[in-house]
Amino acid sequence: EAIAKGLSIYLLFAIGFKGGVSVADHGVDTTLVLSLLAGMVLSFLLPVLAYLLLRGMTRLSTIDAAAVAGHYGSISIVTFVAATSVARSAGLNPEGYMVAVAAVMEAPAILSALWIVARWGKQSADMEDGLIPEILLNGSIVLLVGAFAIGWITGDEGMQMVAPFIVGPFQGVLCLFLLDMGLIAGRGLREARSVLTPGLFVFGLIMPLLGAGFGLVAGVLLGLSTGGVMLFMTLAASASYIAVPAAMRVALPEANPSIYLTLSLGITFPFNLTLGIPIYLAIATALTGG
Repeated sequence: EAIAKGLSIYLLFAIGFKGGVSVADHGVDTTLVLSLLAGMVLSFLLPVLAYLLLRGMTRLSTIDAAAVAGHYGSISIVTFVAATSVARSAGLNPEGYMVAVAAVMEAPAILSALWIVARWGKQSADMEDGLIPEILLNGSIVLLVGAFAIGWITGDEGMQMVAPFIVGPFQGVLCLFLLDMGLIAGRGLREARSVLTPGLFVFGLIMPLLGAGFGLVAGVLLGLSTGGVMLFMTLAASASYIAVPAAMRVALPEANPSIYLTLSLGITFPFNLTLGIPIYLAIATALTGG
């Protein structure tokens, strides 16, 4: 577990730092600001769509459906890192500020899940005083934003200083981390087969495709590059298995963790890595002429 945490810290720092350097080269413009706003809006609205689908396709309670839905408005940073690697391997150069878009898509999804419970549930979500700071100060968000800020401030000069650390070993570290995540996903599937109904399984495959569709529309309307559109699709298609589960344990303790962890980590995560990312790349390339 300690090794896996170390690998995740390395990946978050590397991708955040590279994104910051790219923004330093690119500069702040209207597209960057609009991309951040689009990411936040999608992060809040996608859980509403997910909740409605879950209530129609499954027999989940309002609490469980809302908890699951929150995961699908948030993002999987590992899926994002893998998609970034695939995009660069395909010769694409995605906008560096997509890292910032990823960072702002965590909190709105959690707030959306709590709003869903307050709106459709028989009881209010537990919005205790410390929850919002806990969401915003989640370790993965702080590390990603911090590395992004350092890269932005130091620019190319900073990149030259740390390149041997964050460029050379990156692919090898990513492979090790993905193998570890695969083992965790496999164990989760074995342990949670009793809660995985056909409706939930289908949802875990359909929701990422629907999210990717919204990400595609947003990316094209924003005028992003082929790589940027692909990454926006990936962000909208992925589901959190780090920040949101931690928040749900605090805000919705009645929700069944085995349901939302199985869906996000056991179904949607491997789907995106094996089939989703190549599909998103092909669609983005076809529609943007990349």
